[in-house]
Amino acid sequence: MAQLMTTFNAAPEHIDPRVQAARSWLRHTLGDSALALEPASEDASFRRYFRVHRQGTSLVLMDAPPELEPSEAFLRIADWLAQCGVHVPAVHDHDLDQGFLLLEDLGDLSYFAALRARPDRADALYRDAIASLVAIQQGGRAFQQSLPPYDEALLRRELALFTDWLCGTHLGLGSSRAEAAQLEAVHDLLIASALAQPRVFVHRDYHSRNLMVCDERNPGVLDFQDAVAGPISYDLVSLLKDCYLVWPQADRARWIADYHAAATQAGLPVGPADEFNRWLDLMGVQRHLKAAGIFARLYHRDGKAGYLADIPRTLDYVVEVARTYPELGEFGSFVERRVLPTLAARPQ
Repeated sequence: MAQLMTTFNAAPEHIDPRVQAARSWLRHTLGDSALALEPASEDASFRRYFRVHRQGTSLVLMDAPPELEPSEAFLRIADWLAQCGVHVPAVHDHDLDQGFLLLEDLGDLSYFAALRARPDRADALYRDAIASLVAIQQGGRAFQQSLPPYDEALLRRELALFTDWLCGTHLGLGSSRAEAAQLEAVHDLLIASALAQPRVFVHRDYHSRNLMVCDERNPGVLDFQDAVAGPISYDLVSLLKDCYLVWPQADRARWIADYHAAATQAGLPVGPADEFNRWLDLMGVQRHLKAAGIFARLYHRDGKAGYLADIPRTLDYVVEVARTYPELGEFGSFVERRVLPTLAARPQ
């Protein structure tokens, strides 16, 4: 954040050229040369966000270099989610050629910040988040066929992130032939479970850092541009087994039951509770292995070290589930006895 603020205050010859282009575009779009800008948030991608202060109001500028982060999907999916009744930021203007979007400002209080400060708000905030998720899945049926499929190829590429980036690049962990065969069997199990689930509109990053606390139509929903048609349990496990926040099992079980009841009432194909819970558990293992690999990749490929601290918490979910599923027992032991200790011993 401090680095970005310095960029805005630097001498003209040192200013980021995209910041200069953004200022020029904003002056033309808003007809106002007296614009105050400040960093709005960090992002794990190449996108950046800046708050635009103008005449007592604020908007958010999304800077998405088109060669790295095309914005067409953002616009399309924002429109679909708005039609579902979901509170996504309204788009006031955009220039896709330059990669600038001017958005409604949903504030700066994320679920992550709110829940860390006030855990007693969890029931109310998760009630709203679950209602919004059901709206996405129910209303999203009208647009689901236009989304990319969360298919076997994508699931396998995601699982490979754990092996390649975390175990390999980050930890230097080799595997025996038996361990490699075991890992392949685990991948097959997780993929089969994911593909067996009913397909719905999947946000794909529905968690505390992408949900904003809003006074009206809570929550505000962000970072939806990678939506896919995929397993019905995916977004719920993202929400309740969050890589950044951990809740007691009793709380998670209660919220899962609340979702299951609301989804059943909405006519969503969640199936019997015991079957859904198994889907949720195995989907969580797939997601957490993927996320742990992504966090390592962010460090080694993109120079972003801040996510390394989230890896142990993320893998603890894998160990937790593996203890209750015999078919995951050996793999859970591998994570618990080799991956986590090696991670803890590695200097950051």
